[in-house]
Amino acid sequence: MLIRQVQLADLEAVNRIEAENFSAAEAAAPEAMKERIEKIADTFLVAEQDDQLVGYIEGPVVMCRYLTDDLFQTVQTNPPQSGYIAVTSLSVAKDFQKQGIGTTLLAVLKDLAVAQKRLGISLTCHEHLISYYEMNGFTDEGLSTSNHGGSTWYNMVWDNPEA
Repeated sequence: MLIRQVQLADLEAVNRIEAENFSAAEAAAPEAMKERIEKIADTFLVAEQDDQLVGYIEGPVVMCRYLTDDLFQTVQTNPPQSGYIAVTSLSVAKDFQKQGIGTTLLAVLKDLAVAQKRLGISLTCHEHLISYYEMNGFTDEGLSTSNHGGSTWYNMVWDNPEA
């Protein structure tokens, strides 16, 4: 498996995987995903297996510890260092789930956070995914104020040990 930075040519596959895994209310619009590729490619990683895009993780860098709902709408170019990588999507193609791809993407994003001198990684998840993120080194910091897609979310944070 190859983990690499996203390219605009990946847009169609990214949008397909996004639509497979999130409800219509929660999924990023194709235009929003295109904007993320154009503006935050430095914190947008994809997983390839046998020349096929099978998953991705992405999110902008923000100065606050927790995600806010506006991050799902528009993004700004990332600052060169500091802040938290706020994961707005981690998604793996249905045929490739439960093979460690999500865990690998999280691990590579942690390495990237260290290399970019970020304070850590922040994300929100549904209650049933809390143990998955805890298994990957994240701490459950309670109920999020986010109501993205009309759902209940929990704040999960990984603090960079080198920050």
